[in-house]
Amino acid sequence: MDLKEEMKNLIKVSVSVSIGLSYCYFLGKFIPKGFPRLLMILPVVVSFISFPIFFNSVHLIGAFSFFISWLANFKLILFAFGNGPLSSPSIPLSRFLSFACFPIAPATNPQKKTSSSSLVFSYCVKALLFAIFLKVYYDHGAHMNPMMAWSLFASCIYLSLDVILGTISLIIGFLLGIEFDPQFDEPYLSTSLHNFWGRRWNIMVNRVVHPTIYTPVLTLSSRVIPRVWAPILAILATFMVSGLMHELIFWYFTRDWPTWDTMLFFCIHGLSLVTEILIKKFLVNFKWTRTYLARGQHVSTPFVVLYVLATSYWWFYPDLLRCKIIERAFQEYKAIGNIFM
Repeated sequence: MDLKEEMKNLIKVSVSVSIGLSYCYFLGKFIPKGFPRLLMILPVVVSFISFPIFFNSVHLIGAFSFFISWLANFKLILFAFGNGPLSSPSIPLSRFLSFACFPIAPATNPQKKTSSSSLVFSYCVKALLFAIFLKVYYDHGAHMNPMMAWSLFASCIYLSLDVILGTISLIIGFLLGIEFDPQFDEPYLSTSLHNFWGRRWNIMVNRVVHPTIYTPVLTLSSRVIPRVWAPILAILATFMVSGLMHELIFWYFTRDWPTWDTMLFFCIHGLSLVTEILIKKFLVNFKWTRTYLARGQHVSTPFVVLYVLATSYWWFYPDLLRCKIIERAFQEYKAIGNIFM
């Protein structure tokens, strides 16, 4: 990897992103919301999809594919119809750019937020755990039980995302004087799949995907099928779109034909979540099950974690291995270290 070339591309792409978002910002002052604004924004959306192709670094591919190609584009689509975090009529350009470029959202209940010092301490501990787990996986993962190796790798993914995204929120929140919601809420304590996907794992993605996919599909499907069944279709559509976006991100890493394993993983979890909801709706009609559902949720936590780990081991882990993210990341660390030696 040519670090100088990567830095040149980083500057070019960052400037292009800023110009594209500024264009959208001022466009919103003159073009009414709806399809006219969407048509004017579409060239920016298309260009944002192409930007990760300019990089070879796994860190830059990961950041731009997640922040720009996925989240920023979804926020711009919401903005086109007058919704989402970019649509406040009084939002200044600096906040528009920040909200669009990064997975952040203003806190929904600032009174309950953890203090900054506690968050910094938490992220330091998680960063240390990440370094330890990553080193163990890199040195011994090939000789471990495959499921144990995946559990270690999955822990690294969660810890790295929580630390990186949380640190970004803290820095931008300090600069803008705003409190932001956390990116994760201890997903290993999830009591159900609904609790895991809807409230604990990658909360910012949920807040963007829900209004862009779930709500429109729910509204449209309610017109043609009974209202009680419409949420099922909306849930399945949301997981399918999430699967497609993950397949796109993996394509950025590999530049190879997708295996569709990751798409299958999200479809299975969509079906599993629908099944869980239907079972709960059925059981809640019985008095003896209401007591269990109220008191026994903590018992389900290990089963939820095990189910997520097992299904991701079968249908998500293989694509991560195909990307060779760990090996490429260590090569980049070594290349950066050589500069200062």
